[in-house]
Amino acid sequence: MNTPLRVAVIGAGRMGADHIDRIHHRIHGAEVAAVVDIDKPRAEAAVAHIPGAVAHTDVQEILDRGEVDALLVATPGFLHEDVLLAALEHGLPTLCEKPLTPDAASSWRVVQAEVAAGRQLIQVGFMRRFDAGYRSLRRLIQDKTYGELLTLHHQHRNATAPPGFTTEMLINDSVVHEFDAVRFFTGEEIRNVQVRIGRSTRNAPDGQRDPQLVLMETESGILAQVEVYLNAQFGYQVATQASFETGIVGIGGDVEPYVRTAGTWGGSVAPSFEERFVEAYDLELQDWINAAARGEIGGPSAWDGYATAACCEAGVQAQTSGEIVPVQLQRKPEIYA
Repeated sequence: MNTPLRVAVIGAGRMGADHIDRIHHRIHGAEVAAVVDIDKPRAEAAVAHIPGAVAHTDVQEILDRGEVDALLVATPGFLHEDVLLAALEHGLPTLCEKPLTPDAASSWRVVQAEVAAGRQLIQVGFMRRFDAGYRSLRRLIQDKTYGELLTLHHQHRNATAPPGFTTEMLINDSVVHEFDAVRFFTGEEIRNVQVRIGRSTRNAPDGQRDPQLVLMETESGILAQVEVYLNAQFGYQVATQASFETGIVGIGGDVEPYVRTAGTWGGSVAPSFEERFVEAYDLELQDWINAAARGEIGGPSAWDGYATAACCEAGVQAQTSGEIVPVQLQRKPEIYA
């Protein structure tokens, strides 16, 4: 039997704790060897039930000891760059939860460091690419089953926005997923972004403009639209409808089963992203582990993280201006071809 990949999870908050549990209970070929968190008691609590795992507050100490084979980064985005650069310096496969970094300039520095390292080591956690519906729709687009793809219509709805969720975060923390989804479905970069903001819900916190419509255009002229609505009250819903030359295809939406009983009908709506995408997260982690064992990545690259960061910058600018804002990208390096 092959030796399990020793993974250090950086960050033991909501996503980090979820991934720790996932690796320990459901992922094959890997083990949680260490958890790093600035809150030492939280790190210790995270490893208390995992034999042999250690808790630390310093990432560099873990790296210098050489006791791990891979990193999973689940800290807030503003902390990612330093960890990723250190991981590249040590040649460690790394799964980084989105965003790669909070802005295009720092994401480009990570891309340049990876190019200098000579191989892809960083995978970005756009888990929707591993959802069965997303993969099915992508195959239909690639195979031209219903002719050419013409437009994409996305819905991204949450029950309530978390405390402190700003208007800009509707782009940076929510629509970032749709930016990646459009790139995933079409295989193209996004050329420009426009944001329209109309009437806001009374349920939005002070200062937040919600909902919003985000419009984008790909290199070949495919139009995509996102309704992002963070205070929809009814639950968590992510859905996509694709319009083709000879058909319409929809994915996502409500959670099955759909029940008719006692004079009523209906189903349930996922309360949050963990429930909606639990299978996608499991597959994402397993594919990453399998790829890391081969010296590869198993999903979105550092370039994908950089490209979405550039889209987000255009989106935030478009929120203010109301104009169609071009997405500014550096030339794509050969290793991501």
